[in-house]
Amino acid sequence: MKCEGCRGEFPSDEARCPYCGKPNAAVTGVYRTSTVLISQGGDGRVYRSVEEAPESLRAQLRKSLNGVNSATILIADRRGRREIAKALHGLPSAGRRGLAMPGSPFPGAPRWLTRSRKAALAAVLSTLALAVAAAVLSVHWR
Repeated sequence: MKCEGCRGEFPSDEARCPYCGKPNAAVTGVYRTSTVLISQGGDGRVYRSVEEAPESLRAQLRKSLNGVNSATILIADRRGRREIAKALHGLPSAGRRGLAMPGSPFPGAPRWLTRSRKAALAAVLSTLALAVAAAVLSVHWR
């Protein structure tokens, strides 16, 4: 097989080109794994999936899945982040609520509202609030 990056030849079952390190698209892919930690009364157990947990714990887990103490953590490389972003884009807004990826704006935030623009907006609003407070106090104390 020839590498698309450096045109070097290598076996087609290799995950990466041994010369330039470019991933082999035919071999690499998305890997999905999960870890479920269930802690009850000071005793914590780790399972590879919800189905692996005993039925009594699964019933309790089902009740608490939508609670404030539940979370889903996704770890992905750049390509995985793009794929996740595409999948999230297709969800209705209610389905995206509470979902965010590090380095991206919070869910529902307009793309133009960057960190620096938020800081500038906060500074302008604070200055405006102080000006209004000063005007009110100057009128009140005359």
